[in-house]
Amino acid sequence: MLQSQRRRILIVGGGIAGLAAAYRLSQARRRGLPVDEFLLESSDRLGGVIRTDRAEGCIIEAGPDSFLREKPEAAALARELGLADELIGSNDAGRRTYILHRRRLQPFPESMILMAPARVGPVLRSPLISWSSKWTMLREWLTGRAPGGDPPADDESVSSFVARHFGGGMLETIVEPLLAGVYGGDAAEMSARSVLGRFCDMETKHGSLIRAARVFRTRMESSGERGSIFMTLREGLGSLVAALAREIEPERVELQRHAVRMERAVSDPGVPRYRVALEDGSSREADGVILALPAWASAELLGSLDPVLSEHLAAIPYRSAVLVALVYPESVRARLPQGFGFLVPRAEGRRLLACTFVHQKFQNRAPANRALLRCFLGGADDAEVLAAGDDAVMRIVREELAAILGLHDEPLFARVYRWPRSMAQYVVGHHRRMLAIQERLQHLAGICLAGNGYSGIGISDAIRTGETAARERSRWNCTKKKRLNTEITEDSQRSPRREAES
Repeated sequence: MLQSQRRRILIVGGGIAGLAAAYRLSQARRRGLPVDEFLLESSDRLGGVIRTDRAEGCIIEAGPDSFLREKPEAAALARELGLADELIGSNDAGRRTYILHRRRLQPFPESMILMAPARVGPVLRSPLISWSSKWTMLREWLTGRAPGGDPPADDESVSSFVARHFGGGMLETIVEPLLAGVYGGDAAEMSARSVLGRFCDMETKHGSLIRAARVFRTRMESSGERGSIFMTLREGLGSLVAALAREIEPERVELQRHAVRMERAVSDPGVPRYRVALEDGSSREADGVILALPAWASAELLGSLDPVLSEHLAAIPYRSAVLVALVYPESVRARLPQGFGFLVPRAEGRRLLACTFVHQKFQNRAPANRALLRCFLGGADDAEVLAAGDDAVMRIVREELAAILGLHDEPLFARVYRWPRSMAQYVVGHHRRMLAIQERLQHLAGICLAGNGYSGIGISDAIRTGETAARERSRWNCTKKKRLNTEITEDSQRSPRREAES
């Protein structure tokens, strides 16, 4: 095979989606496919929002701390990379999540699948839900349909969907804080079809979400399926990033290379080729490009190449997050409620969105004489916190923990992590936007998109989009009109499964 016949593929973005794409392309090259893959990352490290630190004997996740067992891609990749023995599940025997309600922590009702109870009794006994909402839920169950009417033909907001079935009480105390903790988003803006697609399917099939949840629970129990909802790696998710990086030759990775623009390069007729300009004035050319970036960053690169596509991508909103990890002595560990942590509804008037008791959620995250907490701020209602200094953020968090938990102790150690414009928002009409993006990509042979802005926000979703993009780029029919991960179209109609389950 002549060198001129080889295809050069550029992966822009070294997060988990870009790493998965680079890894799959490297495998294809080693099997003899005529491909040369190269990865560009704008920062000084790989992994994107996945970052694992250590302090006071604790394993601290600066970004996501786990992935869903029900979505197989992350665990399958870990096993393939030799990390099977490192996979661990959450301590679900002690799984309990609390909701701050009228300044007190109340346990999340048992047998809930997000807002759909598989058992009615625990919900009826819960102080989290008003009697009017409980009556609405009973009507939903008994009549087999949403008391608030039928769904619209195309899409609706999450708040509209939940209110139709269960009223505003369930939305305010259960659904809004769950979604704020996962997406950092506003239920009044988010798309039910893209965020709660699984529940939309339940409504179509069963009418009542409660009836559907009961069927689902019965099926799970009869199948004998057991296991933790959340999974991670014993030494932290950074182990997955490190294992992927070891599989990619160092000479094929360039750090601190910020791409600023894409344009067409001179090539043979009918053969696409692209030039990626970098901030330092240099450029890289490639036959294919995988943009494993946030949608807004891909929009900036594609502005001169396809302004319409760029406009569609830029219209996908993103929220920012601030994460604070705090390590406390054993005395604090003994005083914390038993469970995974708590969520804070907007109605409580707090800046804290959620807090995870990491040492209780996963084994091996902290020594027996330490407590590890992760606190979350930002999202739709508090974008200003991103600009606050570390001291100011720490004051906010400690004041919130004192008010909610009575925790006045000085932490042994604390770290503040900022993730600007990192959480994609699937707003109403997201599915239509994905169709428009796919249509525009048909005119840009050789370009693929990957990441959390399209068909799922979880780690497995990002891996899937990266792997699919790599498969597309390793097929050398350049006239093929299928340049975007086709799962964008399919998965935007489904929920990222159980992302917000307690």
